[in-house]
Amino acid sequence: MRTEFTGISSTPTAPDVAVVVDVMRAFTVAAWAFRRGAERIVFAGTQREALELKARHPGWLAFQDGAPVPGFDLANSPARLRSLDVRGRTVVQKTTAGTAGALAVADAGLLLCAGFVVAGATAEVLRRARPETVTFVVTGDGGRAEEDLACAEYIADRVHAAGADPAPYLDRARRSDAAARLADGVRRGWGGVHAEDVAMCLEADTFPFAMAAAREDGWLVLRAVDVGGVGPGRAEGARPAG
Repeated sequence: MRTEFTGISSTPTAPDVAVVVDVMRAFTVAAWAFRRGAERIVFAGTQREALELKARHPGWLAFQDGAPVPGFDLANSPARLRSLDVRGRTVVQKTTAGTAGALAVADAGLLLCAGFVVAGATAEVLRRARPETVTFVVTGDGGRAEEDLACAEYIADRVHAAGADPAPYLDRARRSDAAARLADGVRRGWGGVHAEDVAMCLEADTFPFAMAAAREDGWLVLRAVDVGGVGPGRAEGARPAG
């Protein structure tokens, strides 16, 4: 398997296989939403679109990044998500990096979204698919985000060696600019940031599902895909989680 690492702006529009990585915090939030029972996540291109989708569909929730915005239910914090009931709900998510990266490669043959919490399961999907080339989209900091690159390289490593040690990759992410910015936000009391967010983003292989996106009814929709475990030799046929 050949690997390519690229930022959003230089990503081909329809790679055969794309893995879009946003560790802090979009796809950590998405994974926790699925773990807490969300049915699906619809990616929106703008905050206005996200709020319009929520308004047209009673019961849907809307998540965004940055400071809290009126009308949104969550400001992209995995720790704050614990106080929100998402069971059986559709979530609309709009972020500057993660969802933008997914929308940029919406026509990929296979489109996966990942953070460290689903890294092992994502690697299992890639191992089964056996693609010739995988394009990893490093979404943060114009394609230079160390936490996203570290996660992408860990996933690629796990495709070839299921027992790969996540510690060196997590250490790189822990020392990243994004982690420092979130820690600074906690110290400054920024809205939408929680003291446990960084730690929750730096948990490796927490969930036995990957997250795959595909077009549904004109939207790009993310769903959890159960891969039957993340240990060596335990992958099974992919099926919807839950």
